[in-house]
Amino acid sequence: MSACIPTRTPDSPQTERVHPPHSPPPAPRRRFHVAGADVSAAIAVFLIALPLSLGIALATGAPLQAGLVAAAVGGLLAGRFGGSPLQVSGPAAGLTVVTADLIHRYGWRTTCAITVLAGLAQLGLGCLRVARSALAVSPAIVHGMLAGIGVTIAVAQLHIVLGGSPQSSVLENLSSLPAQLLDLDPAAVAVSVLTLALLMLWPRLPGRLGGLLRKVPAALVAVTGATATAVFAGLAQPRVELPSWSSHALAGLPEGPALGLVAAVLTITLVCSVQSLLGAVAVDKLIAARPGLPALVGRSDLDRELLGQGAANLVSGALGGLPVAGVAVRSSANVHAGAVSRNSTMLHGVLVVVAALLMVQVLELIPLAALAALVMAVGIQMVSLHHIRTVTRHREVPVYAITTLSVVFLGVLQGVALGVAVAVAVSMHRLARTRITHDEKEGVHHVQVRGQLTFLAVPRLSRALHHAPQGAHVVVELDGSFMDHAAYETLQDWQRTHTAQGGSVELTGRRSGEGTAPSGSGAEGDRPVAPPVGAAVSAGTSDSPLTGCRCRPWTPWRNHQCDGPMAAPPPGTRATRHREGLVKEQAGEGPDVRPGTLPVEFAKSARPAATNGLAESAAPPALTEPTGRTEQAGQTPHTRRVERAGPAEPAGRARPLGATGSRPSARQLLRGISAFQRNTAPLVRGELARLAREGQQPSQLFLTCADSRLVTSMITSSGPGDLFVVRNVGNLVPPPGEESGDDSVAAAIEYAVDVLKVRSITVCGHSGCGAMQALLNAEPGDVQTPLRRWLRHGLPSLERMADAGRPRARLAGRAAADAAEQLCLTNVVEQLDHLRAHESVARSLRAGELELHGMYFHVGEAQAYLLGEDRTGEGEREVFDHVGAADLSA
Repeated sequence: MSACIPTRTPDSPQTERVHPPHSPPPAPRRRFHVAGADVSAAIAVFLIALPLSLGIALATGAPLQAGLVAAAVGGLLAGRFGGSPLQVSGPAAGLTVVTADLIHRYGWRTTCAITVLAGLAQLGLGCLRVARSALAVSPAIVHGMLAGIGVTIAVAQLHIVLGGSPQSSVLENLSSLPAQLLDLDPAAVAVSVLTLALLMLWPRLPGRLGGLLRKVPAALVAVTGATATAVFAGLAQPRVELPSWSSHALAGLPEGPALGLVAAVLTITLVCSVQSLLGAVAVDKLIAARPGLPALVGRSDLDRELLGQGAANLVSGALGGLPVAGVAVRSSANVHAGAVSRNSTMLHGVLVVVAALLMVQVLELIPLAALAALVMAVGIQMVSLHHIRTVTRHREVPVYAITTLSVVFLGVLQGVALGVAVAVAVSMHRLARTRITHDEKEGVHHVQVRGQLTFLAVPRLSRALHHAPQGAHVVVELDGSFMDHAAYETLQDWQRTHTAQGGSVELTGRRSGEGTAPSGSGAEGDRPVAPPVGAAVSAGTSDSPLTGCRCRPWTPWRNHQCDGPMAAPPPGTRATRHREGLVKEQAGEGPDVRPGTLPVEFAKSARPAATNGLAESAAPPALTEPTGRTEQAGQTPHTRRVERAGPAEPAGRARPLGATGSRPSARQLLRGISAFQRNTAPLVRGELARLAREGQQPSQLFLTCADSRLVTSMITSSGPGDLFVVRNVGNLVPPPGEESGDDSVAAAIEYAVDVLKVRSITVCGHSGCGAMQALLNAEPGDVQTPLRRWLRHGLPSLERMADAGRPRARLAGRAAADAAEQLCLTNVVEQLDHLRAHESVARSLRAGELELHGMYFHVGEAQAYLLGEDRTGEGEREVFDHVGAADLSA
């Protein structure tokens, strides 16, 4: 870290701050301000940290005051200088076993010196900016480490709960447990049972009164209840002893073998750093779940967090405190209590200092059995069933189990080292393991490759491919994400030979109709590209669904057709005139639309789907439609001609999708569904099953246009269950009322706000909106079709745009390109006003439970713009700000 000190020569002019004449001078800036939310959050965290700090100090065998020192230093220094503003640091249960072992080996003063050296090491790592490297450790190793530490803590504290004293290792504690059960201390057991009962039952208090009482931390209630019971019942129990601060032991010079001390410093550094950095990432997730908080706090700076933790450990060790790390329990309590800045973490440290100086007599009433029961419960909770289910789902149970057992029986550093070795071995095994099978079904030979296709699997691949006889149709399914050059050449050479001998080859994989590029074959890494020469082309035939396909990685969500080249419509036909109109519009000449008619794009989206392959009716002989490519400057939109093959079906008769000679659209639908069932469904089935059990709990209502180019999940990077989407022509929100209201949209709004309890509503407009163009071109005497009657809800947007006395909505940095884009922007602002008129929305806005957002998506640029807030009071509310790739505040 460096500091820049400005220099100024003695004769350099000094700029004076002046204020406008005839106006009072500006009020002095307030240099320090603590929000009320931070105060309440600090008190909540303090009430949790106080008993836990004493309990962890007891579990390590350190002086009890060391826990209070670590809590205060962690709150003040790590809270002030750390990179995660809402993470609370202090003595962590994950460090209990390590610290206890160091105290047993080297004594307390040397352990403090080791903590100082670990802090210096963390400062060095933070200056080297290697914090992100710590996240490369497999989560299974971290979870296994915490589980092993939790088991060790629980077994050790069980002896104190039963009235005895813990031994130095897990094996000794387990071997002496039967004797301890025969020599119970009834008073200690009673205090411990009461503490555990309060811990479990307090968070489950029912009713409205229970909801109010649950705001008091369960740990504080448990320790306070057990202490009051022990005092009033006169139970003779060992209690907390806080010696005078004048006799408090500080750090001394390290004494012991150099190699052992280096290993101890590395262990403390590793455990503190990994736990703190993973805790910062977890706090970011908690912050993201609170509306509006990410904009105030921002994401964690992991390198700065490492520097803050290093400074805290340096000072804590020097002052005779325990090692410091980010603590998940206190951090989550801080976020849930409503903290909005790092002031809550620092104020909690101040409260710990006040308690350590002024509440000594109260703290010395706490029975040690109550603290032991509290820490034992924390240790049991560190063996998380959620973590076990996660590692099971990702097939990392061996890594988790070996790390846990090694930490329990060998130690933390040894356990983590063994866990890393097992994780590397499992990864290498998965990379080298490839299943290749050959099967024949109804004359078609299927060769299935499961796993990564490397040179190690080339002999088995070649053997399986040559099982297919000459002239046979072979389907090769590549279910993996990597293919090296040797495997690629083997597959390509065989494919050329097989097709030359009259056979046919179809390559399939995770993306239907695509092959896989090898490393170094001209593609970028392992990105799927077009199949090798001859792939998916039947020899001597031209009716393969993939004939002439020019797929690329983005084609699964592009309106791409793999049905071969389409003939261009003859000159002078209606299709040609449509295409010429599209070319003119792309060139900037404007759409060829007569007054009172719909533009070509809107007419396409508004006409009935007559040739969708499901229920066909009479339709024109030929239609020309855009291919779905997004607009790009200097490009002409391609068109395709859809010919009617054969006589028209009678109106209302449905043709089976699997029938021979089905339409290209039906084949495309079948191909898409088949690809989903084969490739995507196995990946999302578990998540969809969970949503089916738990019901939908979306966080946003997304109201947008029915335009097929707007893919809401793609634009917002959302998945199943995230968005409650309402789509209509023109993204309109009819205002409430008997004459102008619309029950469909109003019902969706009411359901989303009152039943689903969404936290935000977004109205999203887009460029090239046919509905807005139709509004601009509408004539008073037009026939009132259902479409026209619906578009009357957009007339207020027209009036708003025509009002010269109101500020115009615009994009940040430029004006609207034309009247159509201006109306699209104005329409978003107008529909937000319509939303506020709905009773359910107005009620939630008043209660602060809902936020409204305006959004504009430019299709050709693939760029999103968000409607900014009015921060100036001068009409700047209607500015849509650019959202960049690194803009995380939106």
